[in-house]
Amino acid sequence: QVQLVESGGGLVQAGGSLRLSCAASGSIFSITDMGWYRQGPGTQRELVAAITGGGSTNYADSVKGRFTISRANTKNTFLVYLQMNSLKPEDTAVYYCNVRLAVSSHWGQGTQVTVSS
Repeated sequence: QVQLVESGGGLVQAGGSLRLSCAASGSIFSITDMGWYRQGPGTQRELVAAITGGGSTNYADSVKGRFTISRANTKNTFLVYLQMNSLKPEDTAVYYCNVRLAVSSHWGQGTQVTVSS
C-alpha cells in the first residue's frame, strides 16, 4: 500500500504565497513521477506541475513562472512540494498530490487552496 499525506492549503489574498507538501510512504520501489493536480468548482482535474524521478519538471502554462515543484527523499518517505507565489483568484481549487509508480497511480485526499481578490 501507498499512503499520501498532504498539507499546506489555506486561504490567502491575491498576490500571496502558499507552499503545499505531500509525503508518500509505503510500498514504493520506483517512482515514475510525482505531481500536483487541481480541480476547481465545475472544472475537470488538471495537471499543475510534475517532477520525474530524474528531476525533470513540467508545468501548466497558467502557472509557469509563479509555481515551483520540488522533491526530496528521506529513508522511507518521498516528499514533493509546490511553492505557489503570486497567487490569483483563478488558482482557487482543491489541490491533489499524485504519485505514479511503474504499475499504479496514487492520489492524496486533496487540500483546499482559496485565493481571495
